[in-house]
Amino acid sequence: MNQKELQNMEELKYPIGRFENQATISLELWNDYVETLRNFPGLLKQEAEGLSEQILNTPYRPDGWTIRQVVHHCADSHINCLMRLKLALTEENPTIKPYLEDKWAKLPDSNLDLNPSMLILEGVHQKIVCVIESLNEEDLKRTYIHPEHGKTFTILELIALYAWHCKHHLAHVQLVTKANK
Repeated sequence: MNQKELQNMEELKYPIGRFENQATISLELWNDYVETLRNFPGLLKQEAEGLSEQILNTPYRPDGWTIRQVVHHCADSHINCLMRLKLALTEENPTIKPYLEDKWAKLPDSNLDLNPSMLILEGVHQKIVCVIESLNEEDLKRTYIHPEHGKTFTILELIALYAWHCKHHLAHVQLVTKANK
């Protein structure tokens, strides 16, 4: 692959850019995280609603997941977000269990209609937002260990990462829907 093809692949893979952890979080940025997490299920549903089977089974990039797989992945991933959040709030620096998302995306439930995952996302995001709106500054500093990355993450980093994750995968869906209008 030449440089231009690599750059195009990077743009398809990360249409909003790679996640960048912010050193300081303003109130405005915090509010953006909360609103992103609050609104994501509705925005995703709005974007994916009424798509044909052909479009749902279209990958957002060469060798990428289909729109259907992206939606089911978001449900799986955001269930894990809620679990990590609750573990970090109730245990001292717990080690979380990572999962093999590429393998999960190939399991039979990734071929289902989108509705089960949309319902999961609606419920999980209500729970996430309820919990994070109750957090204080000390809570945001609580941590968990991610053994796959060999790193400790704070709850604040978790929230920032999953707000980015929402925008990241919504942009993947939009790449396909815009190309097929």
